[in-house]
Amino acid sequence: MKTPERITVAMDEDDFKLFKKTREELGLSQSELVREALRFYSKHRVLFESIEDLKLYTHAEMLGRGEHVIMDIDHWLLFLKFIETHPDKDEFWELNKAICEAHADQFKHKYLHVEPVLRRLEACNLFTLTQTSKREFTLVLSSDILKEFVKMLLQETLRGMGFNVDIKEDLAKLRLKVSECQQ
Repeated sequence: MKTPERITVAMDEDDFKLFKKTREELGLSQSELVREALRFYSKHRVLFESIEDLKLYTHAEMLGRGEHVIMDIDHWLLFLKFIETHPDKDEFWELNKAICEAHADQFKHKYLHVEPVLRRLEACNLFTLTQTSKREFTLVLSSDILKEFVKMLLQETLRGMGFNVDIKEDLAKLRLKVSECQQ
């Protein structure tokens, strides 16, 4: 009989607590739990492959942590439209830039490529994403009011993650091209 392959898995504190709790609840060894999870995922992978299911998973994950809210699109657009005419709009954009930098810090170790970041933001209904090549994406916006916000979000977040991006504006689209990574 062939010797089993060995793997090492790194987990943050929260994931390890979940792993330990699940292992104890199911009465499985660490190896048995990993094998069972792999078999389950393999058998039910189709549940996780649909874009809509992936969006649903992303929504649940974002809402479950309490860092996101569900908002009617008309309210969201109203806020952005209001900002355009507000006397302190420059302060808003500076504060928004700082939030984008914080997102970059959160994402840079979790997402090693641009596409997963774009898919996560697409799940927020900021745009509809089409990948046109390995390094090029088209983002279709539901409103022109979103353009400046989404453009800054992408530029600052992706730059903070170490990606060089070029963003071109069309009438209702942003075209994003990723060049070499800065690292």
